[in-house]
This record gives sequence, structure tokens and C-alpha cells, in this order.
Amino acid sequence: MDDLDGLLEQILAGRAEANDLESESVDFKREQKSQQDTANDMADAAACFANANGGTIVLGVADRGTGRDAFLGTALDPQYLRRRIYDVTKPSLDVSVRPLQFAGVQLLVIEVREGLEVYSSRLKMPSKRVGHQCEPMSTAQVSRLDDDRRGGDWSAASAGRPLSDVDRDAVDALRFYVRRAANESLLTISDAPLQDLVGALGLLHERGDLNRAGAMLLCGPDDGREVLSYQHRISAGGETDLGRRWNGPLLVAYAELIALLEARIGTTPVNLRSGQQVQIEDYPLAAVREAVTNALMHGDHRDRRPIQVEHSPQALTVMSPGPLVPGISPENILTHPPKARFPALADALRSLGLAEKWGQGVDRMFREMIRSGRSVPLVSVRTGDEPETIVQLLGGPPNTRITKFVADLPEQDQNDTDVLLLVSYLTTNRTVTAAKLAQVVQRQVDAAQSLLTRIANDEAGFLEPTAGTKNARHPTYRFRGASIAALGPAITYQARPDTDRAKKVTDHVREYETVNNATVQRMFDVDVYAARDILRDLVDRDVLTRVSEQRRGPAVKYGPGPSFPQKQTGRRAR
Repeated sequence: MDDLDGLLEQILAGRAEANDLESESVDFKREQKSQQDTANDMADAAACFANANGGTIVLGVADRGTGRDAFLGTALDPQYLRRRIYDVTKPSLDVSVRPLQFAGVQLLVIEVREGLEVYSSRLKMPSKRVGHQCEPMSTAQVSRLDDDRRGGDWSAASAGRPLSDVDRDAVDALRFYVRRAANESLLTISDAPLQDLVGALGLLHERGDLNRAGAMLLCGPDDGREVLSYQHRISAGGETDLGRRWNGPLLVAYAELIALLEARIGTTPVNLRSGQQVQIEDYPLAAVREAVTNALMHGDHRDRRPIQVEHSPQALTVMSPGPLVPGISPENILTHPPKARFPALADALRSLGLAEKWGQGVDRMFREMIRSGRSVPLVSVRTGDEPETIVQLLGGPPNTRITKFVADLPEQDQNDTDVLLLVSYLTTNRTVTAAKLAQVVQRQVDAAQSLLTRIANDEAGFLEPTAGTKNARHPTYRFRGASIAALGPAITYQARPDTDRAKKVTDHVREYETVNNATVQRMFDVDVYAARDILRDLVDRDVLTRVSEQRRGPAVKYGPGPSFPQKQTGRRAR
């Protein structure tokens, strides 16, 4: 593991305890009472990692404590440990064990690869690494993981449903997407007989009936169950003012849901420095479509539970049944090679133009959210008897300063997810290092350092190394002064000059008698929402008061309030 030395250095320097540094891919262990107990404990941990994405176990480090006292060391023989893990795991798990000298003691580093099967240790129920701990797997989870790792495609198996079961609306939707797709070979058969078209999309079983992917997309469930649901709330905790549930084919439900979302997503106009005006959507439709398409393509439809979409001005949340595809986690979802849970279903969606062939869908979701001045998507997995994958897009007024800043970047950087993640990170953190950026962009430290170096060395770049670290191998970086000025209040750690703002507003009122939202926008180069907050603060402090009959909208005017500061007069000479 590339950054293991860095983790150990943090413990040695007293900056963190081992327990705080454990993650989905790293675990620290100490010796047990006997050699065999220690080896058994390592076997349990190794099987747990193998059932997830693999990981690194470091033996000889205390969970608590820092400095040299945290490094207890171990005298266990590496070959004995490797053999013991192999013997007590079923199927036998072969790991790599190597000694590491650190802080004056010997540690053992156990590298565990992602397994090809489901592993158990000492005949116990299999467990799986989730976050920083191992969680026991249910029978259903074991069965799902076993199916996934054996490579069987559940969606390619026969659904036992003839072509006559296909819904007419689904056929219309299918032909619509085929005509719109960039697949020229499919365009030639967009009006062909249904059997030829469905066969070309890989939705037919060799027996001539529909496979499960075809039945899901084109037929209603044979048990009438719900396949997709949508709820819209006026506020996150408010009552539902619109709800839809679909029992019909997934392809029809998907098309109607996207149309419903497009109709309910508003826009905010933003004027760029170039003079161009762009419309910023409440939720970028490209990001919304990717979130819903990913749920459709990667949700575990074997669970026979619906995809759920909850929508409010504060958040848009997409919940799909089942965990992420084995090998993919929230910590590597941006950079892990594309991996379909159900290849037949995924191939059909890609052919129809609903999903990215090269796995760029998640990247696009992150890019579009940042470019529209919003937080990055939140991806999480809820475990338990009915696990689900959750993608949440946060709403609220867009931060137009970020939108304008990104629009001024070189074109290649505007479309670079890593660059946009770096910009987003530095709006809430004063500095960044290659090690920290590597976690944010989910790449190796060297790749993160190359990105930082490139931008800092560009005369028009937005980064600079701090004075005290500029000669270090991995410097600490921050925004340049011009970038801070351009982003202004978008940088959360910048102290806002409220006193200066209040003075400018009161000076304007003293000269022109009134002020409105549009004037404050021009005065401070902020959007309508930030201007509203500035005026609201001054009204709350009685510095201003509403003087127009209009109560809402751009026509509202404000004049001096009870606490409006009087102009200072010069002191007379004696």
C-alpha cells in the first residue's frame, strides 16, 4: 500500500492513533495471548478483507496510543502466519506476509487481495469489511456475493416470458431511444420487427423468449410489484405534494420519471464575466440522469424491491436495492474500472444511450454538481437485511461564484473531474497536500502531486505552494490571491467583511435614500440569494427598514431604520 508509511508516521509523530486511521482498506492489529490465537485473529481479518475489496493488515500496532509506545512489534514467523491463514480459511486464502522494520520493532504487513469466492475463517459465518470494521454477512448477502464472483449473469437467464408479454408503451420507448442513440448499426433496424430489435439489443434468451433484462425493461412485473417510486416534498421534512409509483416496465417508468424531474427542476440565470448568460439548474439534469441510470443499471433487481427517488429543494436522493457492485466502494467509485452487476442489462442500456460505455457516468455526476456551484454528490451504502445504495445530490441556491470561477478555467480543466474536485475542496479547506488530494480524487499520491504541480507551475493557475513548503518534495498548496478574490464568499474560511459591507450599504442609502436587492448584487458581485441575506441581516439589526409597499420581489426597497448610523461630523477647532 503506497501510503502505509505515511499512516505509520502519523502515529509515530503523535498526530493520530491507529484506531483513527483504520479504513475500508487498512486494519491495525496487536498480538493475542498465544501464537495460534494471533494467527487465527489474522485469518478472520484476512477473510473479511477478501470478501470486500481486499486490504492491508498491519500486525504489531496498538489501537490506542501514539509515539513509539504504540509500536508493540511481533515475533511471529511470517511463513507460519501465511500457512495458518491458508489452513483455517475456506476456501483456502493465500495472502502475502512481509516483515517491516519501523520505530525500532518488527511489524508484519499482510496484503489481502479481493477474493474470487466467498471466504470464511474457522467455519464461522462469513464477514465483510465495511468502513473500519468487519460485519457479519446474512445468508442473502453471501448468496449474492457468491453469484457475483462466479460470474453468472442473472439478467441473461430466461425470464420465461414470451414477446407477446411486451408492453406497447415500452416498445415505443425502446424505438425512441434506439433512434436517438449514436449506434448506427441499431439505427438501421429501429423500425424492424420487435423480435429482431430485441434480439439485437441482447434481450432475448436463446430459447426465443425474453431474458430477465428484457422482461424488466419491457414487461410489467408478473406479480404486479412496484419497480420505481417518486416523491416530491416542498421541504425536506414536509408533506409529499406529488407522488408517483410505477408497476409497469422499467423502461417506461424511467422515461416518465426523467420527464417528471425535468418539469420540476427550475433554473437560476447567471451572467459570466464573458457576458454570456447561463441557466443553472436546481439540480443539474445531467447529474440527475446519471444517478437514476446508475440505479437502474446497477441496482440488485434480484431483491425485487423498487428504486426510490425523493426530491425536495434541499436534496434529491436516489436509493437503489442492494449494495454497490463487488469491488466498488464509495472510496474508489470515481476511479474503479467499470464493472456491471448484470452485463446483459448494462449492455442494453449502453446500446440505447442511457449509460456510459466507458464508465464516465459517476465522473459526470461529480463534474456537473461542482460546475453548477454545488457540493459533490454523497454516495453511501446502507447495510443490513435490505441493503441499498444511496446517491444524494444537495440542492439549495447555487454558489454562483464557483460557477463563474470554473467557467474562467482553461477548457481542459473545466471538464477535468480531478481539477474540479480540487477547486471544491479548497473552498472549504485552507490548504491541500498530495496525500489529502489523493483521497479526494481517489488516485495514487504521485498522480495527485502531478496535478498539483501542473496547476501551480502554470502562470494562470489558481494554486501556489505555501512559503514554508515550496522546496519540499510534496509541498502544501493553497489558492493564489487572485483566486481568493474571484471566489470571494464562496470560500467558507474567509472572514467576511460584514462591517465594510454594512458601511457601503449605509453610504449608498445616505446618498440615494433607498437600496434594493439588485443594487446590492452589483455592489458586491453576489447573487440574488447572497444579496437577500445581506439585506435581511441589516433589517434584523434595525439598520434598514422596508419602505416600499411591495413585500416580495425585486421592487422591494429599503431605507434608514431606527439604528441607521448618523454621519460623523468633524470636531470643531478651539
